[in-house]
Amino acid sequence: MTATANPPAALPTAPRHRRRVPSLGALLVWGLVAFFFINLFALILTVFLDSIAVTWFGGWLPEGFTFHWYGDAWAEFDLTDILTVTAQVAVIVVVVSALIGVPAAYALARRNFPGKRLVTVLFLLPILIPPITYGIPLATVLYKVQLAGSISGVILANLVPTVPFVVLIMIPFIEQIDPKIEAAARMCGASTLTIFLRILGPLMIPGILAAAILVLVRTVGMFELTFLTSGPSSQTIVVVLYDAVFGAGIRAPQEVDAMAVIYTASMMLLLVIALRFVNPTQLVTRVGDR
Repeated sequence: MTATANPPAALPTAPRHRRRVPSLGALLVWGLVAFFFINLFALILTVFLDSIAVTWFGGWLPEGFTFHWYGDAWAEFDLTDILTVTAQVAVIVVVVSALIGVPAAYALARRNFPGKRLVTVLFLLPILIPPITYGIPLATVLYKVQLAGSISGVILANLVPTVPFVVLIMIPFIEQIDPKIEAAARMCGASTLTIFLRILGPLMIPGILAAAILVLVRTVGMFELTFLTSGPSSQTIVVVLYDAVFGAGIRAPQEVDAMAVIYTASMMLLLVIALRFVNPTQLVTRVGDR
């Protein structure tokens, strides 16, 4: 009696990966995104070309190129003083916002107290609502106390949205720090100030840097509150740019475009630095959780 050998079982074949074909909806969405960025790039390129154009009438390219409009704009609008005022306002707002916002964020992240939700909502209101809605009554109060029109008034107005902004950014960073570290330090006899400065401080440096850079970007780009509370000697570059476009007088459009390029370049540089330290999705998630 002979035994018949069973044929070897066929080896399983690897499944073929079918090439995914984008759906019509996906193609439409990506087409709209590409159309938006192409138009945005074309707009920025047009402003830049006009800022270095000798003359530009009706053609695809200017009739000549020159950079003297940047010198003319710098001299006519006195951009040295304008940029100095902008830097002063931005730096002071960043420092004061951090000094107020970081301890407030620590209290909201670590402490439970009656009315905590209400306080959190009040902190979020200046960020969620348009600045013009509270900018007009705020400017009225500053004019009554004779602070509007000065650098101090501009700084106080900009602190209204920036302090809550620091709180919103710092709460997730503080919540990621293990509370057992603080408990161990207290058991060793460390005071609250020592814990905050020597233990929590170094751990919060990435969050403080992220908040500081984003507040810097927000302050330089804040138009409504600065426009309502600034005077001739306390205008930032965004307000001067608005006055150059819509104010009285006749000036070459190339000068205005040159100043717009300077402003856009500074804002893009600040945004690139900010994105180096903070993830925008973190802020969106935090607002959604609140």
